[in-house]
Amino acid sequence: MPGTKISDILTPDVWNQYGRAAVLEKNAFWQSGIVSRVENITLPTGGATVHLPFFGRLTGDAETLSDSNPLAVDKISAGQQIAVVVARGKAWGTNDLAGLLAGADPLGALIEQLASYWATQDQKELIATLEGVFASASMDSNKLDISGASGAAGVLSAAAFIDACAKMGDARDALTTVAMNSAAEAKLAKDDLIQYQTPSGQSGRVPYYLGKRVIVDDALPQEGDKTTLYVFGAGAIGFVDGEVGAGAMERDRDILAGEDVVSMRRRWILHVKGTKWTGTPAGQFPTRAELADGGNWARVFEPKAIPIIQLKARIA
Repeated sequence: MPGTKISDILTPDVWNQYGRAAVLEKNAFWQSGIVSRVENITLPTGGATVHLPFFGRLTGDAETLSDSNPLAVDKISAGQQIAVVVARGKAWGTNDLAGLLAGADPLGALIEQLASYWATQDQKELIATLEGVFASASMDSNKLDISGASGAAGVLSAAAFIDACAKMGDARDALTTVAMNSAAEAKLAKDDLIQYQTPSGQSGRVPYYLGKRVIVDDALPQEGDKTTLYVFGAGAIGFVDGEVGAGAMERDRDILAGEDVVSMRRRWILHVKGTKWTGTPAGQFPTRAELADGGNWARVFEPKAIPIIQLKARIA
């Protein structure tokens, strides 16, 4: 009796119905509330950027009423955020996935693996984007780098974390989540500064640091003993999922090798709200290295309207 093949169980309709939702379920940044969907935005069929208009905040003090002097009329400023489209693809052969098809639920096992893969890729693209955005001089008001200070002054601590959050001024209470790599989490756990909670009705522990949920991701930069953390407010990152047309998922069979192949192509936006892409990618879409280039980004919101802080410190 012939065995189960990828082509028997995985179709574009199945992936669109179950797989795309599973990617978001496995994305820690999405589940924490940092990433939120941007409504009423459709990715262009051509081009790598999307313009997101915004209105500036109202400014100026209220005027004293007078029966002889009319009120002055101020304008509401407007501007443009520019988000960049990320487009990636990957192909796998049955030989690589054969073990997944032996279980009682081969479709579930396959979607589990593919969703985990794409969730990891999403997080890597987001971290590269954060590196690029915060490498821009326009974001200096939203970052604190103590890694070059001598002795304890340059080491990650509760005091340093509070100083970083204070960059948001009276808007610091909007910061709810901190992302760090496992080396930073281990350092803070040794200092007895990490608390672990088990959400009601769920398995597994969720770490918290100074009242903020912790996301641990080793894609975050670590250079020697120098580590990078990001502190986020809810909805700081905008997400738009897009189609790539008929080639979003394709299947083929190499009759000579006896191998079934599935390829997947995705397009999406993960945009740091309040910024704009200023670069020109070498290809049709930016590479991860181009996303991480500070010369390709600029701030368009006032600093406190961007609820993200970058903290660089040493762990020893």
